[in-house]
Amino acid sequence: MKTPDLKECREKLDGIDREIVRLFEERMAVCGQVAEYKIETGKAVYDGEREKQKLAAVREMAAGDQNKEAVEELFTQLMTMSRRYQYSLLCARKKTPPLGFTEVEEIRKRDVRVVFQGVEGAYSHAAVRMYFGEDADAYHVEKFEDTIRELERGQADYAVLPIENSTAGFVITNYDLLSRYDNYIVGEIYVPVDHVLLGVPGASVSDVKTVYSHNQALMQCSEYLDSHGDWNQVSVLNTAAAAKKVMEEGDKTQAAVASRTAGELYGLAELKTSISNERGNTTRFLVLSREPVYEKKASKVTVTFEVPHVSGSLYKILGNFIFNGVNMRMIESRPIPDKPFEYRFFVDIEGNLSHAPVHNALAGIQAEASSMKILGNY
Repeated sequence: MKTPDLKECREKLDGIDREIVRLFEERMAVCGQVAEYKIETGKAVYDGEREKQKLAAVREMAAGDQNKEAVEELFTQLMTMSRRYQYSLLCARKKTPPLGFTEVEEIRKRDVRVVFQGVEGAYSHAAVRMYFGEDADAYHVEKFEDTIRELERGQADYAVLPIENSTAGFVITNYDLLSRYDNYIVGEIYVPVDHVLLGVPGASVSDVKTVYSHNQALMQCSEYLDSHGDWNQVSVLNTAAAAKKVMEEGDKTQAAVASRTAGELYGLAELKTSISNERGNTTRFLVLSREPVYEKKASKVTVTFEVPHVSGSLYKILGNFIFNGVNMRMIESRPIPDKPFEYRFFVDIEGNLSHAPVHNALAGIQAEASSMKILGNY
C-alpha cells in the first residue's frame, strides 16, 4: 500500500475545512431565522426533547461506533452554539425575561441598621465599621442564620456575613443560607485577620498563664502560643468573647487572642502585636440586603444554579460564560438536600448585570439549568 502524501492530505483537509466553514455559516444563518420565529411567537429557545431526537438521528447517519460518538459530540457543540446565538439575538431585542435587579448610583450606608453575628469587637463587627463607618447603627446576634432572619423580618436594613478566609477557605454553610433565603449581595469587605495578644492594662507577657480565643484563632497563632509552653490555651465562642471575658475578670494572668478593634472596645492593652502564623490572612465578608439592587460600578456577579444529574450538564451550563467572553472567578458546589449525589453550584463572574455579555450568559443559564438564582451584583 502506497504511503499517503502528507502535503496532498493536508490540501484535501483544507478543502474540506473550507466547505465545513461555509456550511457552518449557512447553518448559523438559518439559526438566526429560527430565532426570529421564536422572538415573534414567544417559543422557548431550548427544546431538550428536540435536541435528543436530533442527536439520535445524526448518530444513525454515521458509520462505526467511534464516528457515532464523535458526530454526537460535534452536533452537541453545534446546537449549543446555535442556542447561544439565539439567546444573544433575544437579548438584543429585549425578549429575555428581566433579571429582576435595579441599578442604583450607590448603596445607602447612612441612617441604616446593620446586623452581624458575634459580639462587639468580633471581625464581623470590624467589617461593619469598615463598610458603614465607625458610628454605624449595628447590633449582634448569636448565629449566622439569625442575621439572615433579622434581615428577612425587616429588623435590619443590611446583614454582614463572612463567606471566605484566605487560609481556612469558604464558610460553606453560609453559601447554603444565601440560596435558602431571598436576600441579595450588594457589597463585600476584605478584613485583615491580624491577631494580637490582649491583656488588662498594666499586664505584661510574663504575667500570662491562660489564653482565651476561638479555636481557629488559637490554631492560626499556634507558633507564637506554643513557644510559651506553660500557657493554658482555652477555646471560647469567638475572639471578641475572649476579649470581653478578660476585661470583665480583670486578671493579669489572663490574655485573649483577638483583633485590635476588640482591644479598643474593651479597653485592653496590646501585649504582643501580629502573632498570626501567616501574614496577609484575610476574611471576605458579604453585605446583604432585602432589595435586589446593584451599584452602577458593580463588577462581580454571584449566581447559584442546579443542573440535571447527567453527563456534560455542568460543561454545557458553563459554556454560556465561555461563548459570551465572561470570566469566571470562582466555582463552589454544595450537595442538594433530599437529592443524593446532586449538587448546587455557586459561581462568581466578572461583570455588571447591565452588560450585554453578562445578560446573555445568565439568560442562557436561566433557560437551561434546573434552577438559577442571581445572588447579587456588587
